[in-house]
Amino acid sequence: MSFLLICFVLFLVMGMPIAFVIGIAGFAYFFTVPYLTFETATQMIVSQSQSFAFLAVPFFIFAGNLMNVSGITNRLLGLARLVTRGMYGGTAQISVVMSTLMGGVSGSATADAAMETRILGPEMMRLGYKKGYICAVNCVTALITATIPPSLGLIIFGFVGEVSIGRLFAAGIIPGILMMTFLMSTTSVTSRIYRYDPPRKDAPKLSPSELFNNLKESVWALLFPVILIVGIRFGVFTPSESGAFAVVYAIIIGKFVYKELTWKNFKEALITTLKDNGAIMLIIAMSGPFSYAITWVKLPVALSTMIFGITDNPQALVLIMLGFLFITGMVVDSNVNFLLLTPIFLPMVKEAGIDPVHFGVLMATVITLGVMTPPIGSALYTVCGIIGCPPEEYTRHSLPFMGAVLLELAILVFLPELVLWIPNMIFGT
Repeated sequence: MSFLLICFVLFLVMGMPIAFVIGIAGFAYFFTVPYLTFETATQMIVSQSQSFAFLAVPFFIFAGNLMNVSGITNRLLGLARLVTRGMYGGTAQISVVMSTLMGGVSGSATADAAMETRILGPEMMRLGYKKGYICAVNCVTALITATIPPSLGLIIFGFVGEVSIGRLFAAGIIPGILMMTFLMSTTSVTSRIYRYDPPRKDAPKLSPSELFNNLKESVWALLFPVILIVGIRFGVFTPSESGAFAVVYAIIIGKFVYKELTWKNFKEALITTLKDNGAIMLIIAMSGPFSYAITWVKLPVALSTMIFGITDNPQALVLIMLGFLFITGMVVDSNVNFLLLTPIFLPMVKEAGIDPVHFGVLMATVITLGVMTPPIGSALYTVCGIIGCPPEEYTRHSLPFMGAVLLELAILVFLPELVLWIPNMIFGT
């Protein structure tokens, strides 16, 4: 086991791409054990990439890219601007609302953070926001996409842990809305302290007719996550098929409703999707030998014994596991964490009497938070690169937002009913 972990840490420190880190570490371990063969490791790669369930991941990525080029994103942006017009720090508040609305479109926190930084960053700089604050608000608020369906993290967790995708999608709604509330409150307080973007006194009040007209334009995007959950609940399509439905839905709305999807846009979305899926599926495939090696050395059993030796209180156990996930999320890709750690933690969760759906939502949030923290957070460096902001400045301005997220997580740990109310109502207990 020590050789496996040493290889993993060594390659990670060397700056090797994460897919090759886990792949080479897994293969290296196979060469040290006489009972394991090179052919077995190769078979693990092939079998890991041939799961029918994983079809939902590339389909949802393609659907999100199609929606971004078909006018849906622009209409959601217009709705967010309208709703936040009279708020303190209104332009920063747009980012929070957009992340909530975009959860059902992009499914990816890094993609959401990058898009909002490109759209809102120049305007926020013109209004006097500091670069660190711009990056912090656009990056951390993208965490909402980790729970609002269709979250890619929830999909991977559900498939690896054999947990109902429909229940996970439904369970993410209230935590997503609650996180939006916490982050909007944090944005309001920090904007007042820094005196960013006060509401204009001559700004017109939001009228019901104006809101109705904007909602009418955005309704097709807002209905998307609802249609997904209802379709899965009533057996219209399986979770894997829901990804294909999402692609068809995006094409129909973009081409025939908004009439903004052209062959050129379609080709751009397809090329972007091929790049995104290539990176993700390589990680998924290369995790096969590593996952097998972890099981072979009985790491899940050892970790379970250690954690249960500390305490048998369910809430304390969850907090310990979330702390571990937060640390690993800082240094390991989020998709890798889902693939490698779900089989380790899920048996412990079930043994402690914790609902897997409840834990899945918490796990998705904490692991995704890792892409927004040093030292190798992908979303962190993406937004800082777009704005030209030092990571240290981002980190300093992100602390209030991180605190709000951790407070919301603590509430969800001790009040699981907030997470499970909607799935129990829709799918039964």
